[in-house]
Amino acid sequence: MCTIAGMAAASSTGATEITRRLTGICGPPFARFAGAADEVAGRSARWVAVPGGPEAAAEVLRLAARHDLTVVPRGAGTKIDWGAAPARVDILLDTGRLAGIGHQPTGSPVAEVGAGTPLRAVQATLERTGRRLPLDPPSPGATLGGVLAADEAGPLRLRHGTACEQLVGLRWLRADGELLSAGIGGVDRVTTTPPVGLDLGRLLCGSQGGLGVLVSATLRAQALPASRVWISRPVWTPLEVHDLIRAVLAARLDPAAIELDLPAAGSRARRPISAARAAALANHPSMTGRRLGPTPARDGAGTLAVLLEGGPAEVTERADRLVALVTGDATVDHSPPEWWRRYPFAPGDTALRVEVPISDLHAAVYALRDAAGTPVPVRGSAGLGVVHAALPGALPAERVASILAAVRGVLLARRGRCVVLSAPPAVRQAVDIWGEPAVIPRLRAAKEHLDPHRRLAPGRLPGGL
Repeated sequence: MCTIAGMAAASSTGATEITRRLTGICGPPFARFAGAADEVAGRSARWVAVPGGPEAAAEVLRLAARHDLTVVPRGAGTKIDWGAAPARVDILLDTGRLAGIGHQPTGSPVAEVGAGTPLRAVQATLERTGRRLPLDPPSPGATLGGVLAADEAGPLRLRHGTACEQLVGLRWLRADGELLSAGIGGVDRVTTTPPVGLDLGRLLCGSQGGLGVLVSATLRAQALPASRVWISRPVWTPLEVHDLIRAVLAARLDPAAIELDLPAAGSRARRPISAARAAALANHPSMTGRRLGPTPARDGAGTLAVLLEGGPAEVTERADRLVALVTGDATVDHSPPEWWRRYPFAPGDTALRVEVPISDLHAAVYALRDAAGTPVPVRGSAGLGVVHAALPGALPAERVASILAAVRGVLLARRGRCVVLSAPPAVRQAVDIWGEPAVIPRLRAAKEHLDPHRRLAPGRLPGGL
């Protein structure tokens, strides 16, 4: 494991010498001492390395192993404040140069993409051939590797699943620098006793860089839909949302997405943000897809929006049926609502992800409201029971802990869970951000197999792994 002795070993080698060696691996412009913005969930890094390819990235990992240094991968930084803070960040391995799109025949059903490639660049390239990756996470500036590492997904997950569910294959680096690859669904046999079969490719998804450094991924691609329309309807209560979703799913209209936006009632208490801090956050990658500034007071209705995709004639026919089904003041638009693909949380908030069977989503929202003592903003894929919520940053950490305990108690009986994605430092220290994930035994086995010395993002995985 990484220890104080390891830090001492690096110090004896000399910080300048480590920088020189990183420069030799990555090139003069691509290795440096870390700056104020180079942090992971509030933990500052010591060096930043931007390797030019998989072999250079492997050499960075081998250098870290020789000097007992920790390494945390970083893509565009759009979700760098998500998850648990690592115990230590010696080298921040920037994947920006592990980018590119592999050549595929026209109309190929798959696309191989470098982990450091911005997702919007992938989509723009594929669109020129009439294709797309059916991915639309709320942080469009993110790299593909960052989306996979956080298992981030957007509205299209209803029909197509998350990015991790669309994987065909992965290439990644183990902590010792060995390059591995696997078709998803293939099993890599862990050599502990007794042997445990693990789908390591799947476990890398959502691992926040704690199991390996992603190099590239092969995902399913599809033809762009000829027509897209959004049908939006005002909603007033979580129970009304529950009834509408049941009706939409029972009608077999094949929706591509069913999204919900329930605003908070009135103004919310917010942790004050200075003008300088606001200006810095406005340009920070982690702000993409998030609010900045006070939440507008919206005491009225929320919105349930359904996306239909397909051929123009059949989309029009399905839209007419849907409007008749949901009644009310439904509207049909060829562009999404302004809140579509945007998180409900802002800097300083405690950001939550709630996952529950759709039949119990209304119970989860009511539980969150009851525990908080007021409606809180909720937004996300109501058609799957996966939504995000925000608690105001001004709430004391003890109050947030009690809200989480109450909500998790309700969700436990309904096979649901509530995860803290990001939070102010005091809240991070006071709460268990993960709850009780069932994957800890598998993650522990994978960590021992791929990173037995705990050099990759130590502490980022559930259970402090």
